[in-house]
Amino acid sequence: MGDYHQVGTVQQDTMGTVQLELGTNPNALALRRPFDPLAHDLESSFRLTRFADLKGRGCKVPQEVLNKLVEGLQQDYQNATDQDHAHFMHMAIPRIGIGLDCSVTPLRHGGLCLVQTTDFFYPLVDDPYMMGKIACANVLSDLYAMGVTECDNMLMLLGVSTKMTEKERDVVIPLIMRGFKDAALEAGTTVTGGQTVVNPWCTIGGVASTVCQPNEYIVPDNAVVGDVLVLTKPLGTQVAVNAHQWLDQPERWNRIKLVVSEEDVRKAYHRAMDSMARLNRVASRLMHKYNAHGATDVTGFGLLGHAQTLASHQKNEVSFVIHNLPVIAKMAAVAKACGNMFQLLQGHSAETSGGLLICLPREQAAAYCKDIEKQEGYQAWIIGIVEKGSRTARIIDKPRVIEVPAKD
Repeated sequence: MGDYHQVGTVQQDTMGTVQLELGTNPNALALRRPFDPLAHDLESSFRLTRFADLKGRGCKVPQEVLNKLVEGLQQDYQNATDQDHAHFMHMAIPRIGIGLDCSVTPLRHGGLCLVQTTDFFYPLVDDPYMMGKIACANVLSDLYAMGVTECDNMLMLLGVSTKMTEKERDVVIPLIMRGFKDAALEAGTTVTGGQTVVNPWCTIGGVASTVCQPNEYIVPDNAVVGDVLVLTKPLGTQVAVNAHQWLDQPERWNRIKLVVSEEDVRKAYHRAMDSMARLNRVASRLMHKYNAHGATDVTGFGLLGHAQTLASHQKNEVSFVIHNLPVIAKMAAVAKACGNMFQLLQGHSAETSGGLLICLPREQAAAYCKDIEKQEGYQAWIIGIVEKGSRTARIIDKPRVIEVPAKD
């Protein structure tokens, strides 16, 4: 794995990783089957998600708090940018900093720029291999949101839980690493290093970097009145993974069993896993073909949170109005049954490795959606419009919920 720093008890899992790299791992052929703890000599009750469910875990910083923190950093960054502005004036490369999906830094050499992003989170599915793929797809998604389709290098960030037994660690961690690496290979890039630490929670994420020319990325600030908003993956991933965990928790399951069957929940969970592990690379490539005016990926702040961030960065006086909400089948009903817990239909439910939210010229949006379905076999949806306004975003009072898929 290149420049991996092993910390504490993690050293022993390097042998398993080496075996995976050499292809001698006896479980390699089983990697794409659903994860079965018993097949790995683990307890049948083993759940990877429990290593995220420790006191004080993983609360995402509220968006309004993050915005204040970013403002302070942005000011420091702006001061530094002003100092070197003259140096970069001849390059015609905008320097993009904190607050958008990626940082874009002009380089000293040949009109090139460095595009970078980082992300990590806690296990939200119980299949370690799929968790690795989802984490990698999630990191790359920020590059794709900027229209950058080629990634030059990735680093992996891994936190191994102190609550794991040696056996659990030696089974689970190599599978997570293999999933991450396989998703990177699918993206046409490689993982050359990173950092591994021990802490109370299991965490997985990474860094993605690419050096590119200005025409290879799309600055997300050019939406115009009359554009439409396209979304490339359905919403409801958080609802789906939570509902799946509740199958083992009778007091929680009793709240939703009147609106959804056990089979519906398992289907939604697998659809969510499949969606989260899918790269936004094709969606990103097509942004260039259909003249996108900007995009963001939909992740932890939910559809509305990310739409508001994107709207706030527009050069023109525009606002986004969302009319349609594509949702993984049956998850809207589950969210409603849980009261205000998720706020899915209000646009606040967190998503993981969600789709791209793209501003497209009205006359090209339908062709974009048709092209993505032709190339990937997955739908994209026109979900809203760009109208004149004060750089805000909102969801109409009674949005149309689109069940995905429409029929089983």
